[in-house]
Amino acid sequence: MSEPDGEHLGPYRLLSPLGSGGFGEVHLALDPEGRTVAVKVLHPHVAAEASALTRLEREVETMRLVEGPHVAEVLDASMSGDSPYLVTRYVQGRALSVVPVPVDDLRRLARGLAQALMSIHEAGVVHRDLKPANVMMADGEPVVIDFGIASALDSLSVTASGAVVGTPGYLAPEVLEGQEAGAPADVFSFAATLAYAATGRQPYGTGPLSAVAYRVVHHEPDLEGAPAWLEPLLRDCLVRDPAARPTAAQVCARLGVDAPARGRHGVRGLSGTARRPAPSAMGVPGSAGHEQGGYLSTEAGPGAVFSTGRRAGLEPPDLHDLSTREWRPGVAAVDEARARHREKIRRRWVVGSGIFVALLAAAARTPLPEASLLLLASYSLIVVVDAGIALLSRGLFRSRRMVTDLSSVAGVVALWLVLSTLFSPFTLALFAGTALVVGVVFLLNA
Repeated sequence: MSEPDGEHLGPYRLLSPLGSGGFGEVHLALDPEGRTVAVKVLHPHVAAEASALTRLEREVETMRLVEGPHVAEVLDASMSGDSPYLVTRYVQGRALSVVPVPVDDLRRLARGLAQALMSIHEAGVVHRDLKPANVMMADGEPVVIDFGIASALDSLSVTASGAVVGTPGYLAPEVLEGQEAGAPADVFSFAATLAYAATGRQPYGTGPLSAVAYRVVHHEPDLEGAPAWLEPLLRDCLVRDPAARPTAAQVCARLGVDAPARGRHGVRGLSGTARRPAPSAMGVPGSAGHEQGGYLSTEAGPGAVFSTGRRAGLEPPDLHDLSTREWRPGVAAVDEARARHREKIRRRWVVGSGIFVALLAAAARTPLPEASLLLLASYSLIVVVDAGIALLSRGLFRSRRMVTDLSSVAGVVALWLVLSTLFSPFTLALFAGTALVVGVVFLLNA
């Protein structure tokens, strides 16, 4: 395997850094087929720990069992050479911690997070550091980016360099008290994250970490402002007794969502040097591979670190029949992503061209009324035809496309009337010219 030369790391072409943490640096990269991925290159002081790398190599087989539309799957790993690395699906979006809160579509967020949690637990892994910073919002859908790697790094002496085990306010009380972090701890973190998204406030307040941790253990969460349909679920998930919390499957059932779909992103495997674990680590009680799991953080920010995580206390899947295979991304997921992107571009064109047509038609209403009506009629005809095509098609966004088209026609006519009433033709002509220049500059920059 070739070492990083500023351009490539193994078969991956590194494009730009996304963030750095206590254990590695995350890069945006291209795989051999030209698809974007996130590559985390371990820091030299981490790579020097041979025993930790061996354990991490063993855990990758379990990490790649976690898959679904709401998790950033581990795709590849290589623990050899001077620059060991792990590869995950790249999620383009912003962290929940930096988007405006309360979020608009709270049900969509809750259902997506519940499905992600169930996907993680079904693979026998516990996230242990689920929080808003570890939830990426991609086109309104949540994607969890942190799971699967910590046990291999538990023995590292570098934990003093800034690696964070978890975040008070989102860690369960039993974890803060030094007990084992199981699947119920993730359910607690899920509810705390969702409470933040619903209310716009930290559920256990702010201040010194010790004060926040004390409130988690001894006080009730602040859920004022949470919607009535969600508050009972949040309270059940935030109870202090881990045994009293619902499971991820029960949370999904209460939110009315199905079990997460598996295999949506195609057949995944290890194309690097990570090997299939030895039988002693494949779910045999008492082995390191059975007791703990870990996960990779691809959080694009200075705080992106490897964080401690453990498996869910469930019976781990049988890994004996797994073979090491080259990863081939799923065609269905790629097609859906492309369709979503095309729909976004089309919507922007419909709205943008509608505003420009309204400006031109309003400017021409007094001196050239026939031209004004012709502009409106031409735009309306084109958009209505597009809506008719959407009605006859079986696309993923048929309903949304029709609503956008018909709303644009009504909006353009209304804007035409308002503008032609309030402004003179000369002023409107200046507006139209300015809009044209801005549009051209935007296209050139794009």
